[in-house]
Amino acid sequence: MNGLRWAGALPRCVLRDLLHEQADARPDEVYAAFESGETWTFRDLLAQVRQAAAGLAALGVRQGDFVALWLAHGPVALRTWFAVNYLGAVAVPVNLAYKGQLLARVLANSGVRLMVLESPLVERIDALAPADRARLDTLVTVGGSAPRVPAGLRQVDEVALHGAGSSPPEPPTPIRPTDLQVILYTSGTTGPSKGVLCSYLHLWTSGHNVYFLTARDRYMVNLPLAHVSGILPCMLMLALGGSIAVVERFQTDRFWEQIRRCQATFVILLGAMAKFLLSQPASAQERGGPLTKMLLLPFDMPIEPMRERWGVDVYTSFNMTEVCCPIMSAPNPTALGSCGRLRPGIEARIADPEDFEVADGTVGELLLRTDRPWSFSHGYHEDPAATARAWRNGWFHTGDAFRRDADGNFYFVDRLKDTIRRRGENISSFEVEAELLAFPAVQEAAVVAVPSELGEDEVMAVLTAKPGQGVDPAELIHFLVPRLPYFMIPRYVRLVPELPKTPTLKIEKHLLRQQGLEAPGIWDREQAGLRLGRNT
Repeated sequence: MNGLRWAGALPRCVLRDLLHEQADARPDEVYAAFESGETWTFRDLLAQVRQAAAGLAALGVRQGDFVALWLAHGPVALRTWFAVNYLGAVAVPVNLAYKGQLLARVLANSGVRLMVLESPLVERIDALAPADRARLDTLVTVGGSAPRVPAGLRQVDEVALHGAGSSPPEPPTPIRPTDLQVILYTSGTTGPSKGVLCSYLHLWTSGHNVYFLTARDRYMVNLPLAHVSGILPCMLMLALGGSIAVVERFQTDRFWEQIRRCQATFVILLGAMAKFLLSQPASAQERGGPLTKMLLLPFDMPIEPMRERWGVDVYTSFNMTEVCCPIMSAPNPTALGSCGRLRPGIEARIADPEDFEVADGTVGELLLRTDRPWSFSHGYHEDPAATARAWRNGWFHTGDAFRRDADGNFYFVDRLKDTIRRRGENISSFEVEAELLAFPAVQEAAVVAVPSELGEDEVMAVLTAKPGQGVDPAELIHFLVPRLPYFMIPRYVRLVPELPKTPTLKIEKHLLRQQGLEAPGIWDREQAGLRLGRNT
């Protein structure tokens, strides 16, 4: 298996430079194909980005500024992100499902003054208290007339991003590979979500460790720019001179149609996506099309049915926003459940709580480090304490329990953190608990993962009620809908007289996880007819 090992000069990885180089080298080759049928060549891409960059500059965006992007996956999101970086500014993508205090924390932590957003999302800004908008002062609205703009904020129509024929300014200082390119907000564990600092070199390194892709490939991007799996393919294929197929989201019933329409050769399937596809009747669209390889995360099911039915090579890996694809498999791995082996340039240690290495076969925390500075994230924005905890003793602490076999294969075992993963989204139990505790009748709350019939996790809330009060689960769910993204709202609610605790009064979540769905008195909102989706 190939991989990166560095020597000599830093790679060419700054987005602005890559745009010009590819527009000169392959002006008429396609870089992006969209679901609408629209395509952008590398020449088109550069023109689109320069136009948007001129518009942003006219609005006052300068090198080093942070700009929030709260946009649906598609051409506007791509060109605006690239335009922000073209100016030497920093892009801050925001999850489309965020609302309430999660949104307020992103605004406060990033300190953005300008946000480019879909017009309907202005309502969520308006729902925040003025203090929760932090330094935000300008909204550039996309996709139609904006609803009422909150007092004290300036609203600008998306026509401002068209640049009016002007040219964007040169950055006052050259953009370097070690400069900050993007901040990605990833799930918190025992605290709020953290802003992962991603330099150009970090994202370039992460993308280039998908070693089996070339300039001939077209990478389907079906995950949003607020996720590292939406960011990386765009940078990787720009650097390679390949192309991307941008679709709004994964849809089981339209997946093969999307693959053929956009001529995608590669895709990532997260969580239950592969199970969803295999559950569908076989169709003539599945074989003989452009798709030749896919990345399956996690590798928790045999790949033979996929290879036989779809005719593709299957790979797997382990990655986090903070690192750079440190573990990757060879094609069509056979060690079920493994993530692959270490790539060149990475050291790993399976360690005990004091960071001492444990023997092969023993479960411990996965610690990582790289042979090249800036290949990992360089910390969490405005959170030095969390940065120090994660990067202590010279190793990055993943917070994930792993084991390694004698052949060097790494196996994910469990999460050491209180993070829950549902349908490809990381969920902070801390953030869900904070909203549960805001419900007037709830005394204490613990949120844990329970198994989903579709793979990954479902969310269960275990609650105690205040003396003399009761908690109506359906009423609780309706309370949470305007306060949490749909994917964070618990499916299961369990009421108990008291929560199990240690002598120091910490809730023993491991006992709640062990009891899981076998415990008595669990209410299931889906059985109650309360199904939530993206538009909730």
